[in-house]
Amino acid sequence: MKPTLLILAAGIGSRYGSLKQLDALGPSGETIIDYSVYDAIHAGFGKVVFVIRENIEKEFKEIFIGKLHSRITVDYVLQEIDRIPAGFSVSDERTKPWGTGHAILMAAEKIKEPFAVINADDFYGRSAFQELSDYYKDGLPETKNDWCMVGYDIGNTLSEHGFVSRGVCKTDAASFLVDIVERTKIERNSKGIVYKDEHEAAAIIPEDTLVSMNFWGFTPSIFHYLELGFREFLSGNAGDLKAEYYIPSVVDGLIKKKEATVKVLACKGKWFGVTYREDREQVVNQLKQLVNKGIYPNCLWK
Repeated sequence: MKPTLLILAAGIGSRYGSLKQLDALGPSGETIIDYSVYDAIHAGFGKVVFVIRENIEKEFKEIFIGKLHSRITVDYVLQEIDRIPAGFSVSDERTKPWGTGHAILMAAEKIKEPFAVINADDFYGRSAFQELSDYYKDGLPETKNDWCMVGYDIGNTLSEHGFVSRGVCKTDAASFLVDIVERTKIERNSKGIVYKDEHEAAAIIPEDTLVSMNFWGFTPSIFHYLELGFREFLSGNAGDLKAEYYIPSVVDGLIKKKEATVKVLACKGKWFGVTYREDREQVVNQLKQLVNKGIYPNCLWK
């Protein structure tokens, strides 16, 4: 049973200023999504499912479905604000998606095997896909809530052009996730890597601190918990125009209740992405360097 890759591509990209999921960054016009799918195919994934929005559906299908369908099984689902359980209502003023937990939940009917979750605008590197594929190489684990996560050293995940937010991870001696805390306004300055705590005071994070970049490995059992959690979330936040249902919060809660385990697969590769418009040039150059080193062909899909 080959794992599936679920790509979250429905985000608005307000800081970037455009649909960065569809931005051509590679030397032959490739998007970051192209590199992720390419790496997933080489790591043994059997299917890719995209989470997109209806207003980019036509353009998305034109760009991706045609070139990928002969290489890997391709499907997609729509994440829309009004796709919520019966009995709840949405304010007409809400424009923000419901978050990563809701996005994953949209794929419940499409995925029956172990699967990876990634962001569309993040470059994770080939070794990350191989690590997760190997974790589920024997198919569904004996324990249905046996999940995993690819973790990165925080020093390999920063932007030179602004603050970032990261899920800071604490693990036990066996590398199982014990705690994940969202830290915001993280940047590198003359003192090292710092973030702003709840009192807006600067606190230092060690360079090799493991953080989540939203690269998760799940079994289909996660969908049950996401459904229950989303109903609870809506009960308290349906009227909040900006509240989001985040997957790290769901996972952290299940770990603390001992209802799930998450093995952290440490990746020493360098993450990069396009959080800000100013990141674009650097990403283009990094991809070009990887091509020049022979890690990727000049044209991925020729």
